Amino acid sequence: MSENVRPAIEPTEISQGYWDGCREGRLVVQRCTACGTLRHYPQLLCPSCYSGAVEWHEIRPTGTIYSYTIARRPFDTGWKDSAPYALVIVEMDDGVRMMGDILNVDPDAVQIGGRVMVEFEEMPGQGVVPRFRLAN
Repeated sequence: MSENVRPAIEPTEISQGYWDGCREGRLVVQRCTACGTLRHYPQLLCPSCYSGAVEWHEIRPTGTIYSYTIARRPFDTGWKDSAPYALVIVEMDDGVRMMGDILNVDPDAVQIGGRVMVEFEEMPGQGVVPRFRLAN
């Protein structure tokens, strides 16, 4: 096995719907059916009302960079060939925050407030994952 292989994603019962949506090219998050709160990452209980009633809800694949960091040294050998790269926290247009990397951009060009969109990419050993791209 190559030392540059990224760790496999192992969906759980709680996160399976999210990964199914990614495979279908749809960005879905949990929506509490008791109070309507959208949430990401997938969780067992609603952080607003503590209900366990949930459904998967598709959100817009666009958002604004809330925060970022530039990884100049990869945290794992699977990202060795990508360094340096930008890791961003994005405030999605529907209100949830998501974390990911940005594709095909000089990390020094990333700025708070920048607009991004999600693209889904098949990653060897990981399946289809959402990644961000700067919007025009």
